[in-house]
Amino acid sequence: MDGTLVDSEKLWDVVLYEAAGWLGGELAAEQRASLVGSNMDTTARYLLAHTGRTVTDGAIGEVSEWMRRRTAALFSDELPWRPGAREALVSARRAGLPCALVTSTERSLTELALNTIGREFFAVTVCGDEVDGLNKPHPEPYLRAARLLGADPESCVAVEDSPVGAESAVAAGCTVLVVPGEVAVPPGVRRTFRTSLVGVDAHTLAELARAV
Repeated sequence: MDGTLVDSEKLWDVVLYEAAGWLGGELAAEQRASLVGSNMDTTARYLLAHTGRTVTDGAIGEVSEWMRRRTAALFSDELPWRPGAREALVSARRAGLPCALVTSTERSLTELALNTIGREFFAVTVCGDEVDGLNKPHPEPYLRAARLLGADPESCVAVEDSPVGAESAVAAGCTVLVVPGEVAVPPGVRRTFRTSLVGVDAHTLAELARAV
């Protein structure tokens, strides 16, 4: 979702830089980049350690809740689409391709984002707080989505923008269409690269699935 469908990574930039300042530290650009695709608890744990704070479950919960409230305020406004993303979703829906939204973002924040994206495009959604702690790059988020769709993961095409997301999808057995955003994604097996989703439609996705 973030950085793939909507250009919300820039909003996460605001949250993470402000969170680091709230904790009494600063976050460099390369450190921010390392957190792309991470879930809330992993991010909170990193920020605590980075700013020299004691990492405890209570502290992680406090930082996560601060970021959650700040992100909710930002996500309440309309989110900007990534180029070609909405058109790709419309094409998939018209062709009858069942789609799953697989995101590291928590359910409460995802629901806010879906006010912009549109719930009608997705047969199922899998959020970062719904995978029993087995977040990307673990394959479980994509395996769970495939189970909910009743699909073989090897027949699925995942669209990803981050290294951890691409790794998760490949480990699940999916073909991955990589559209890098804030962070470069290394080449690898089952990965096809495009600079944007402009021109990607249901036919494109079907061809990718058949090419494996």
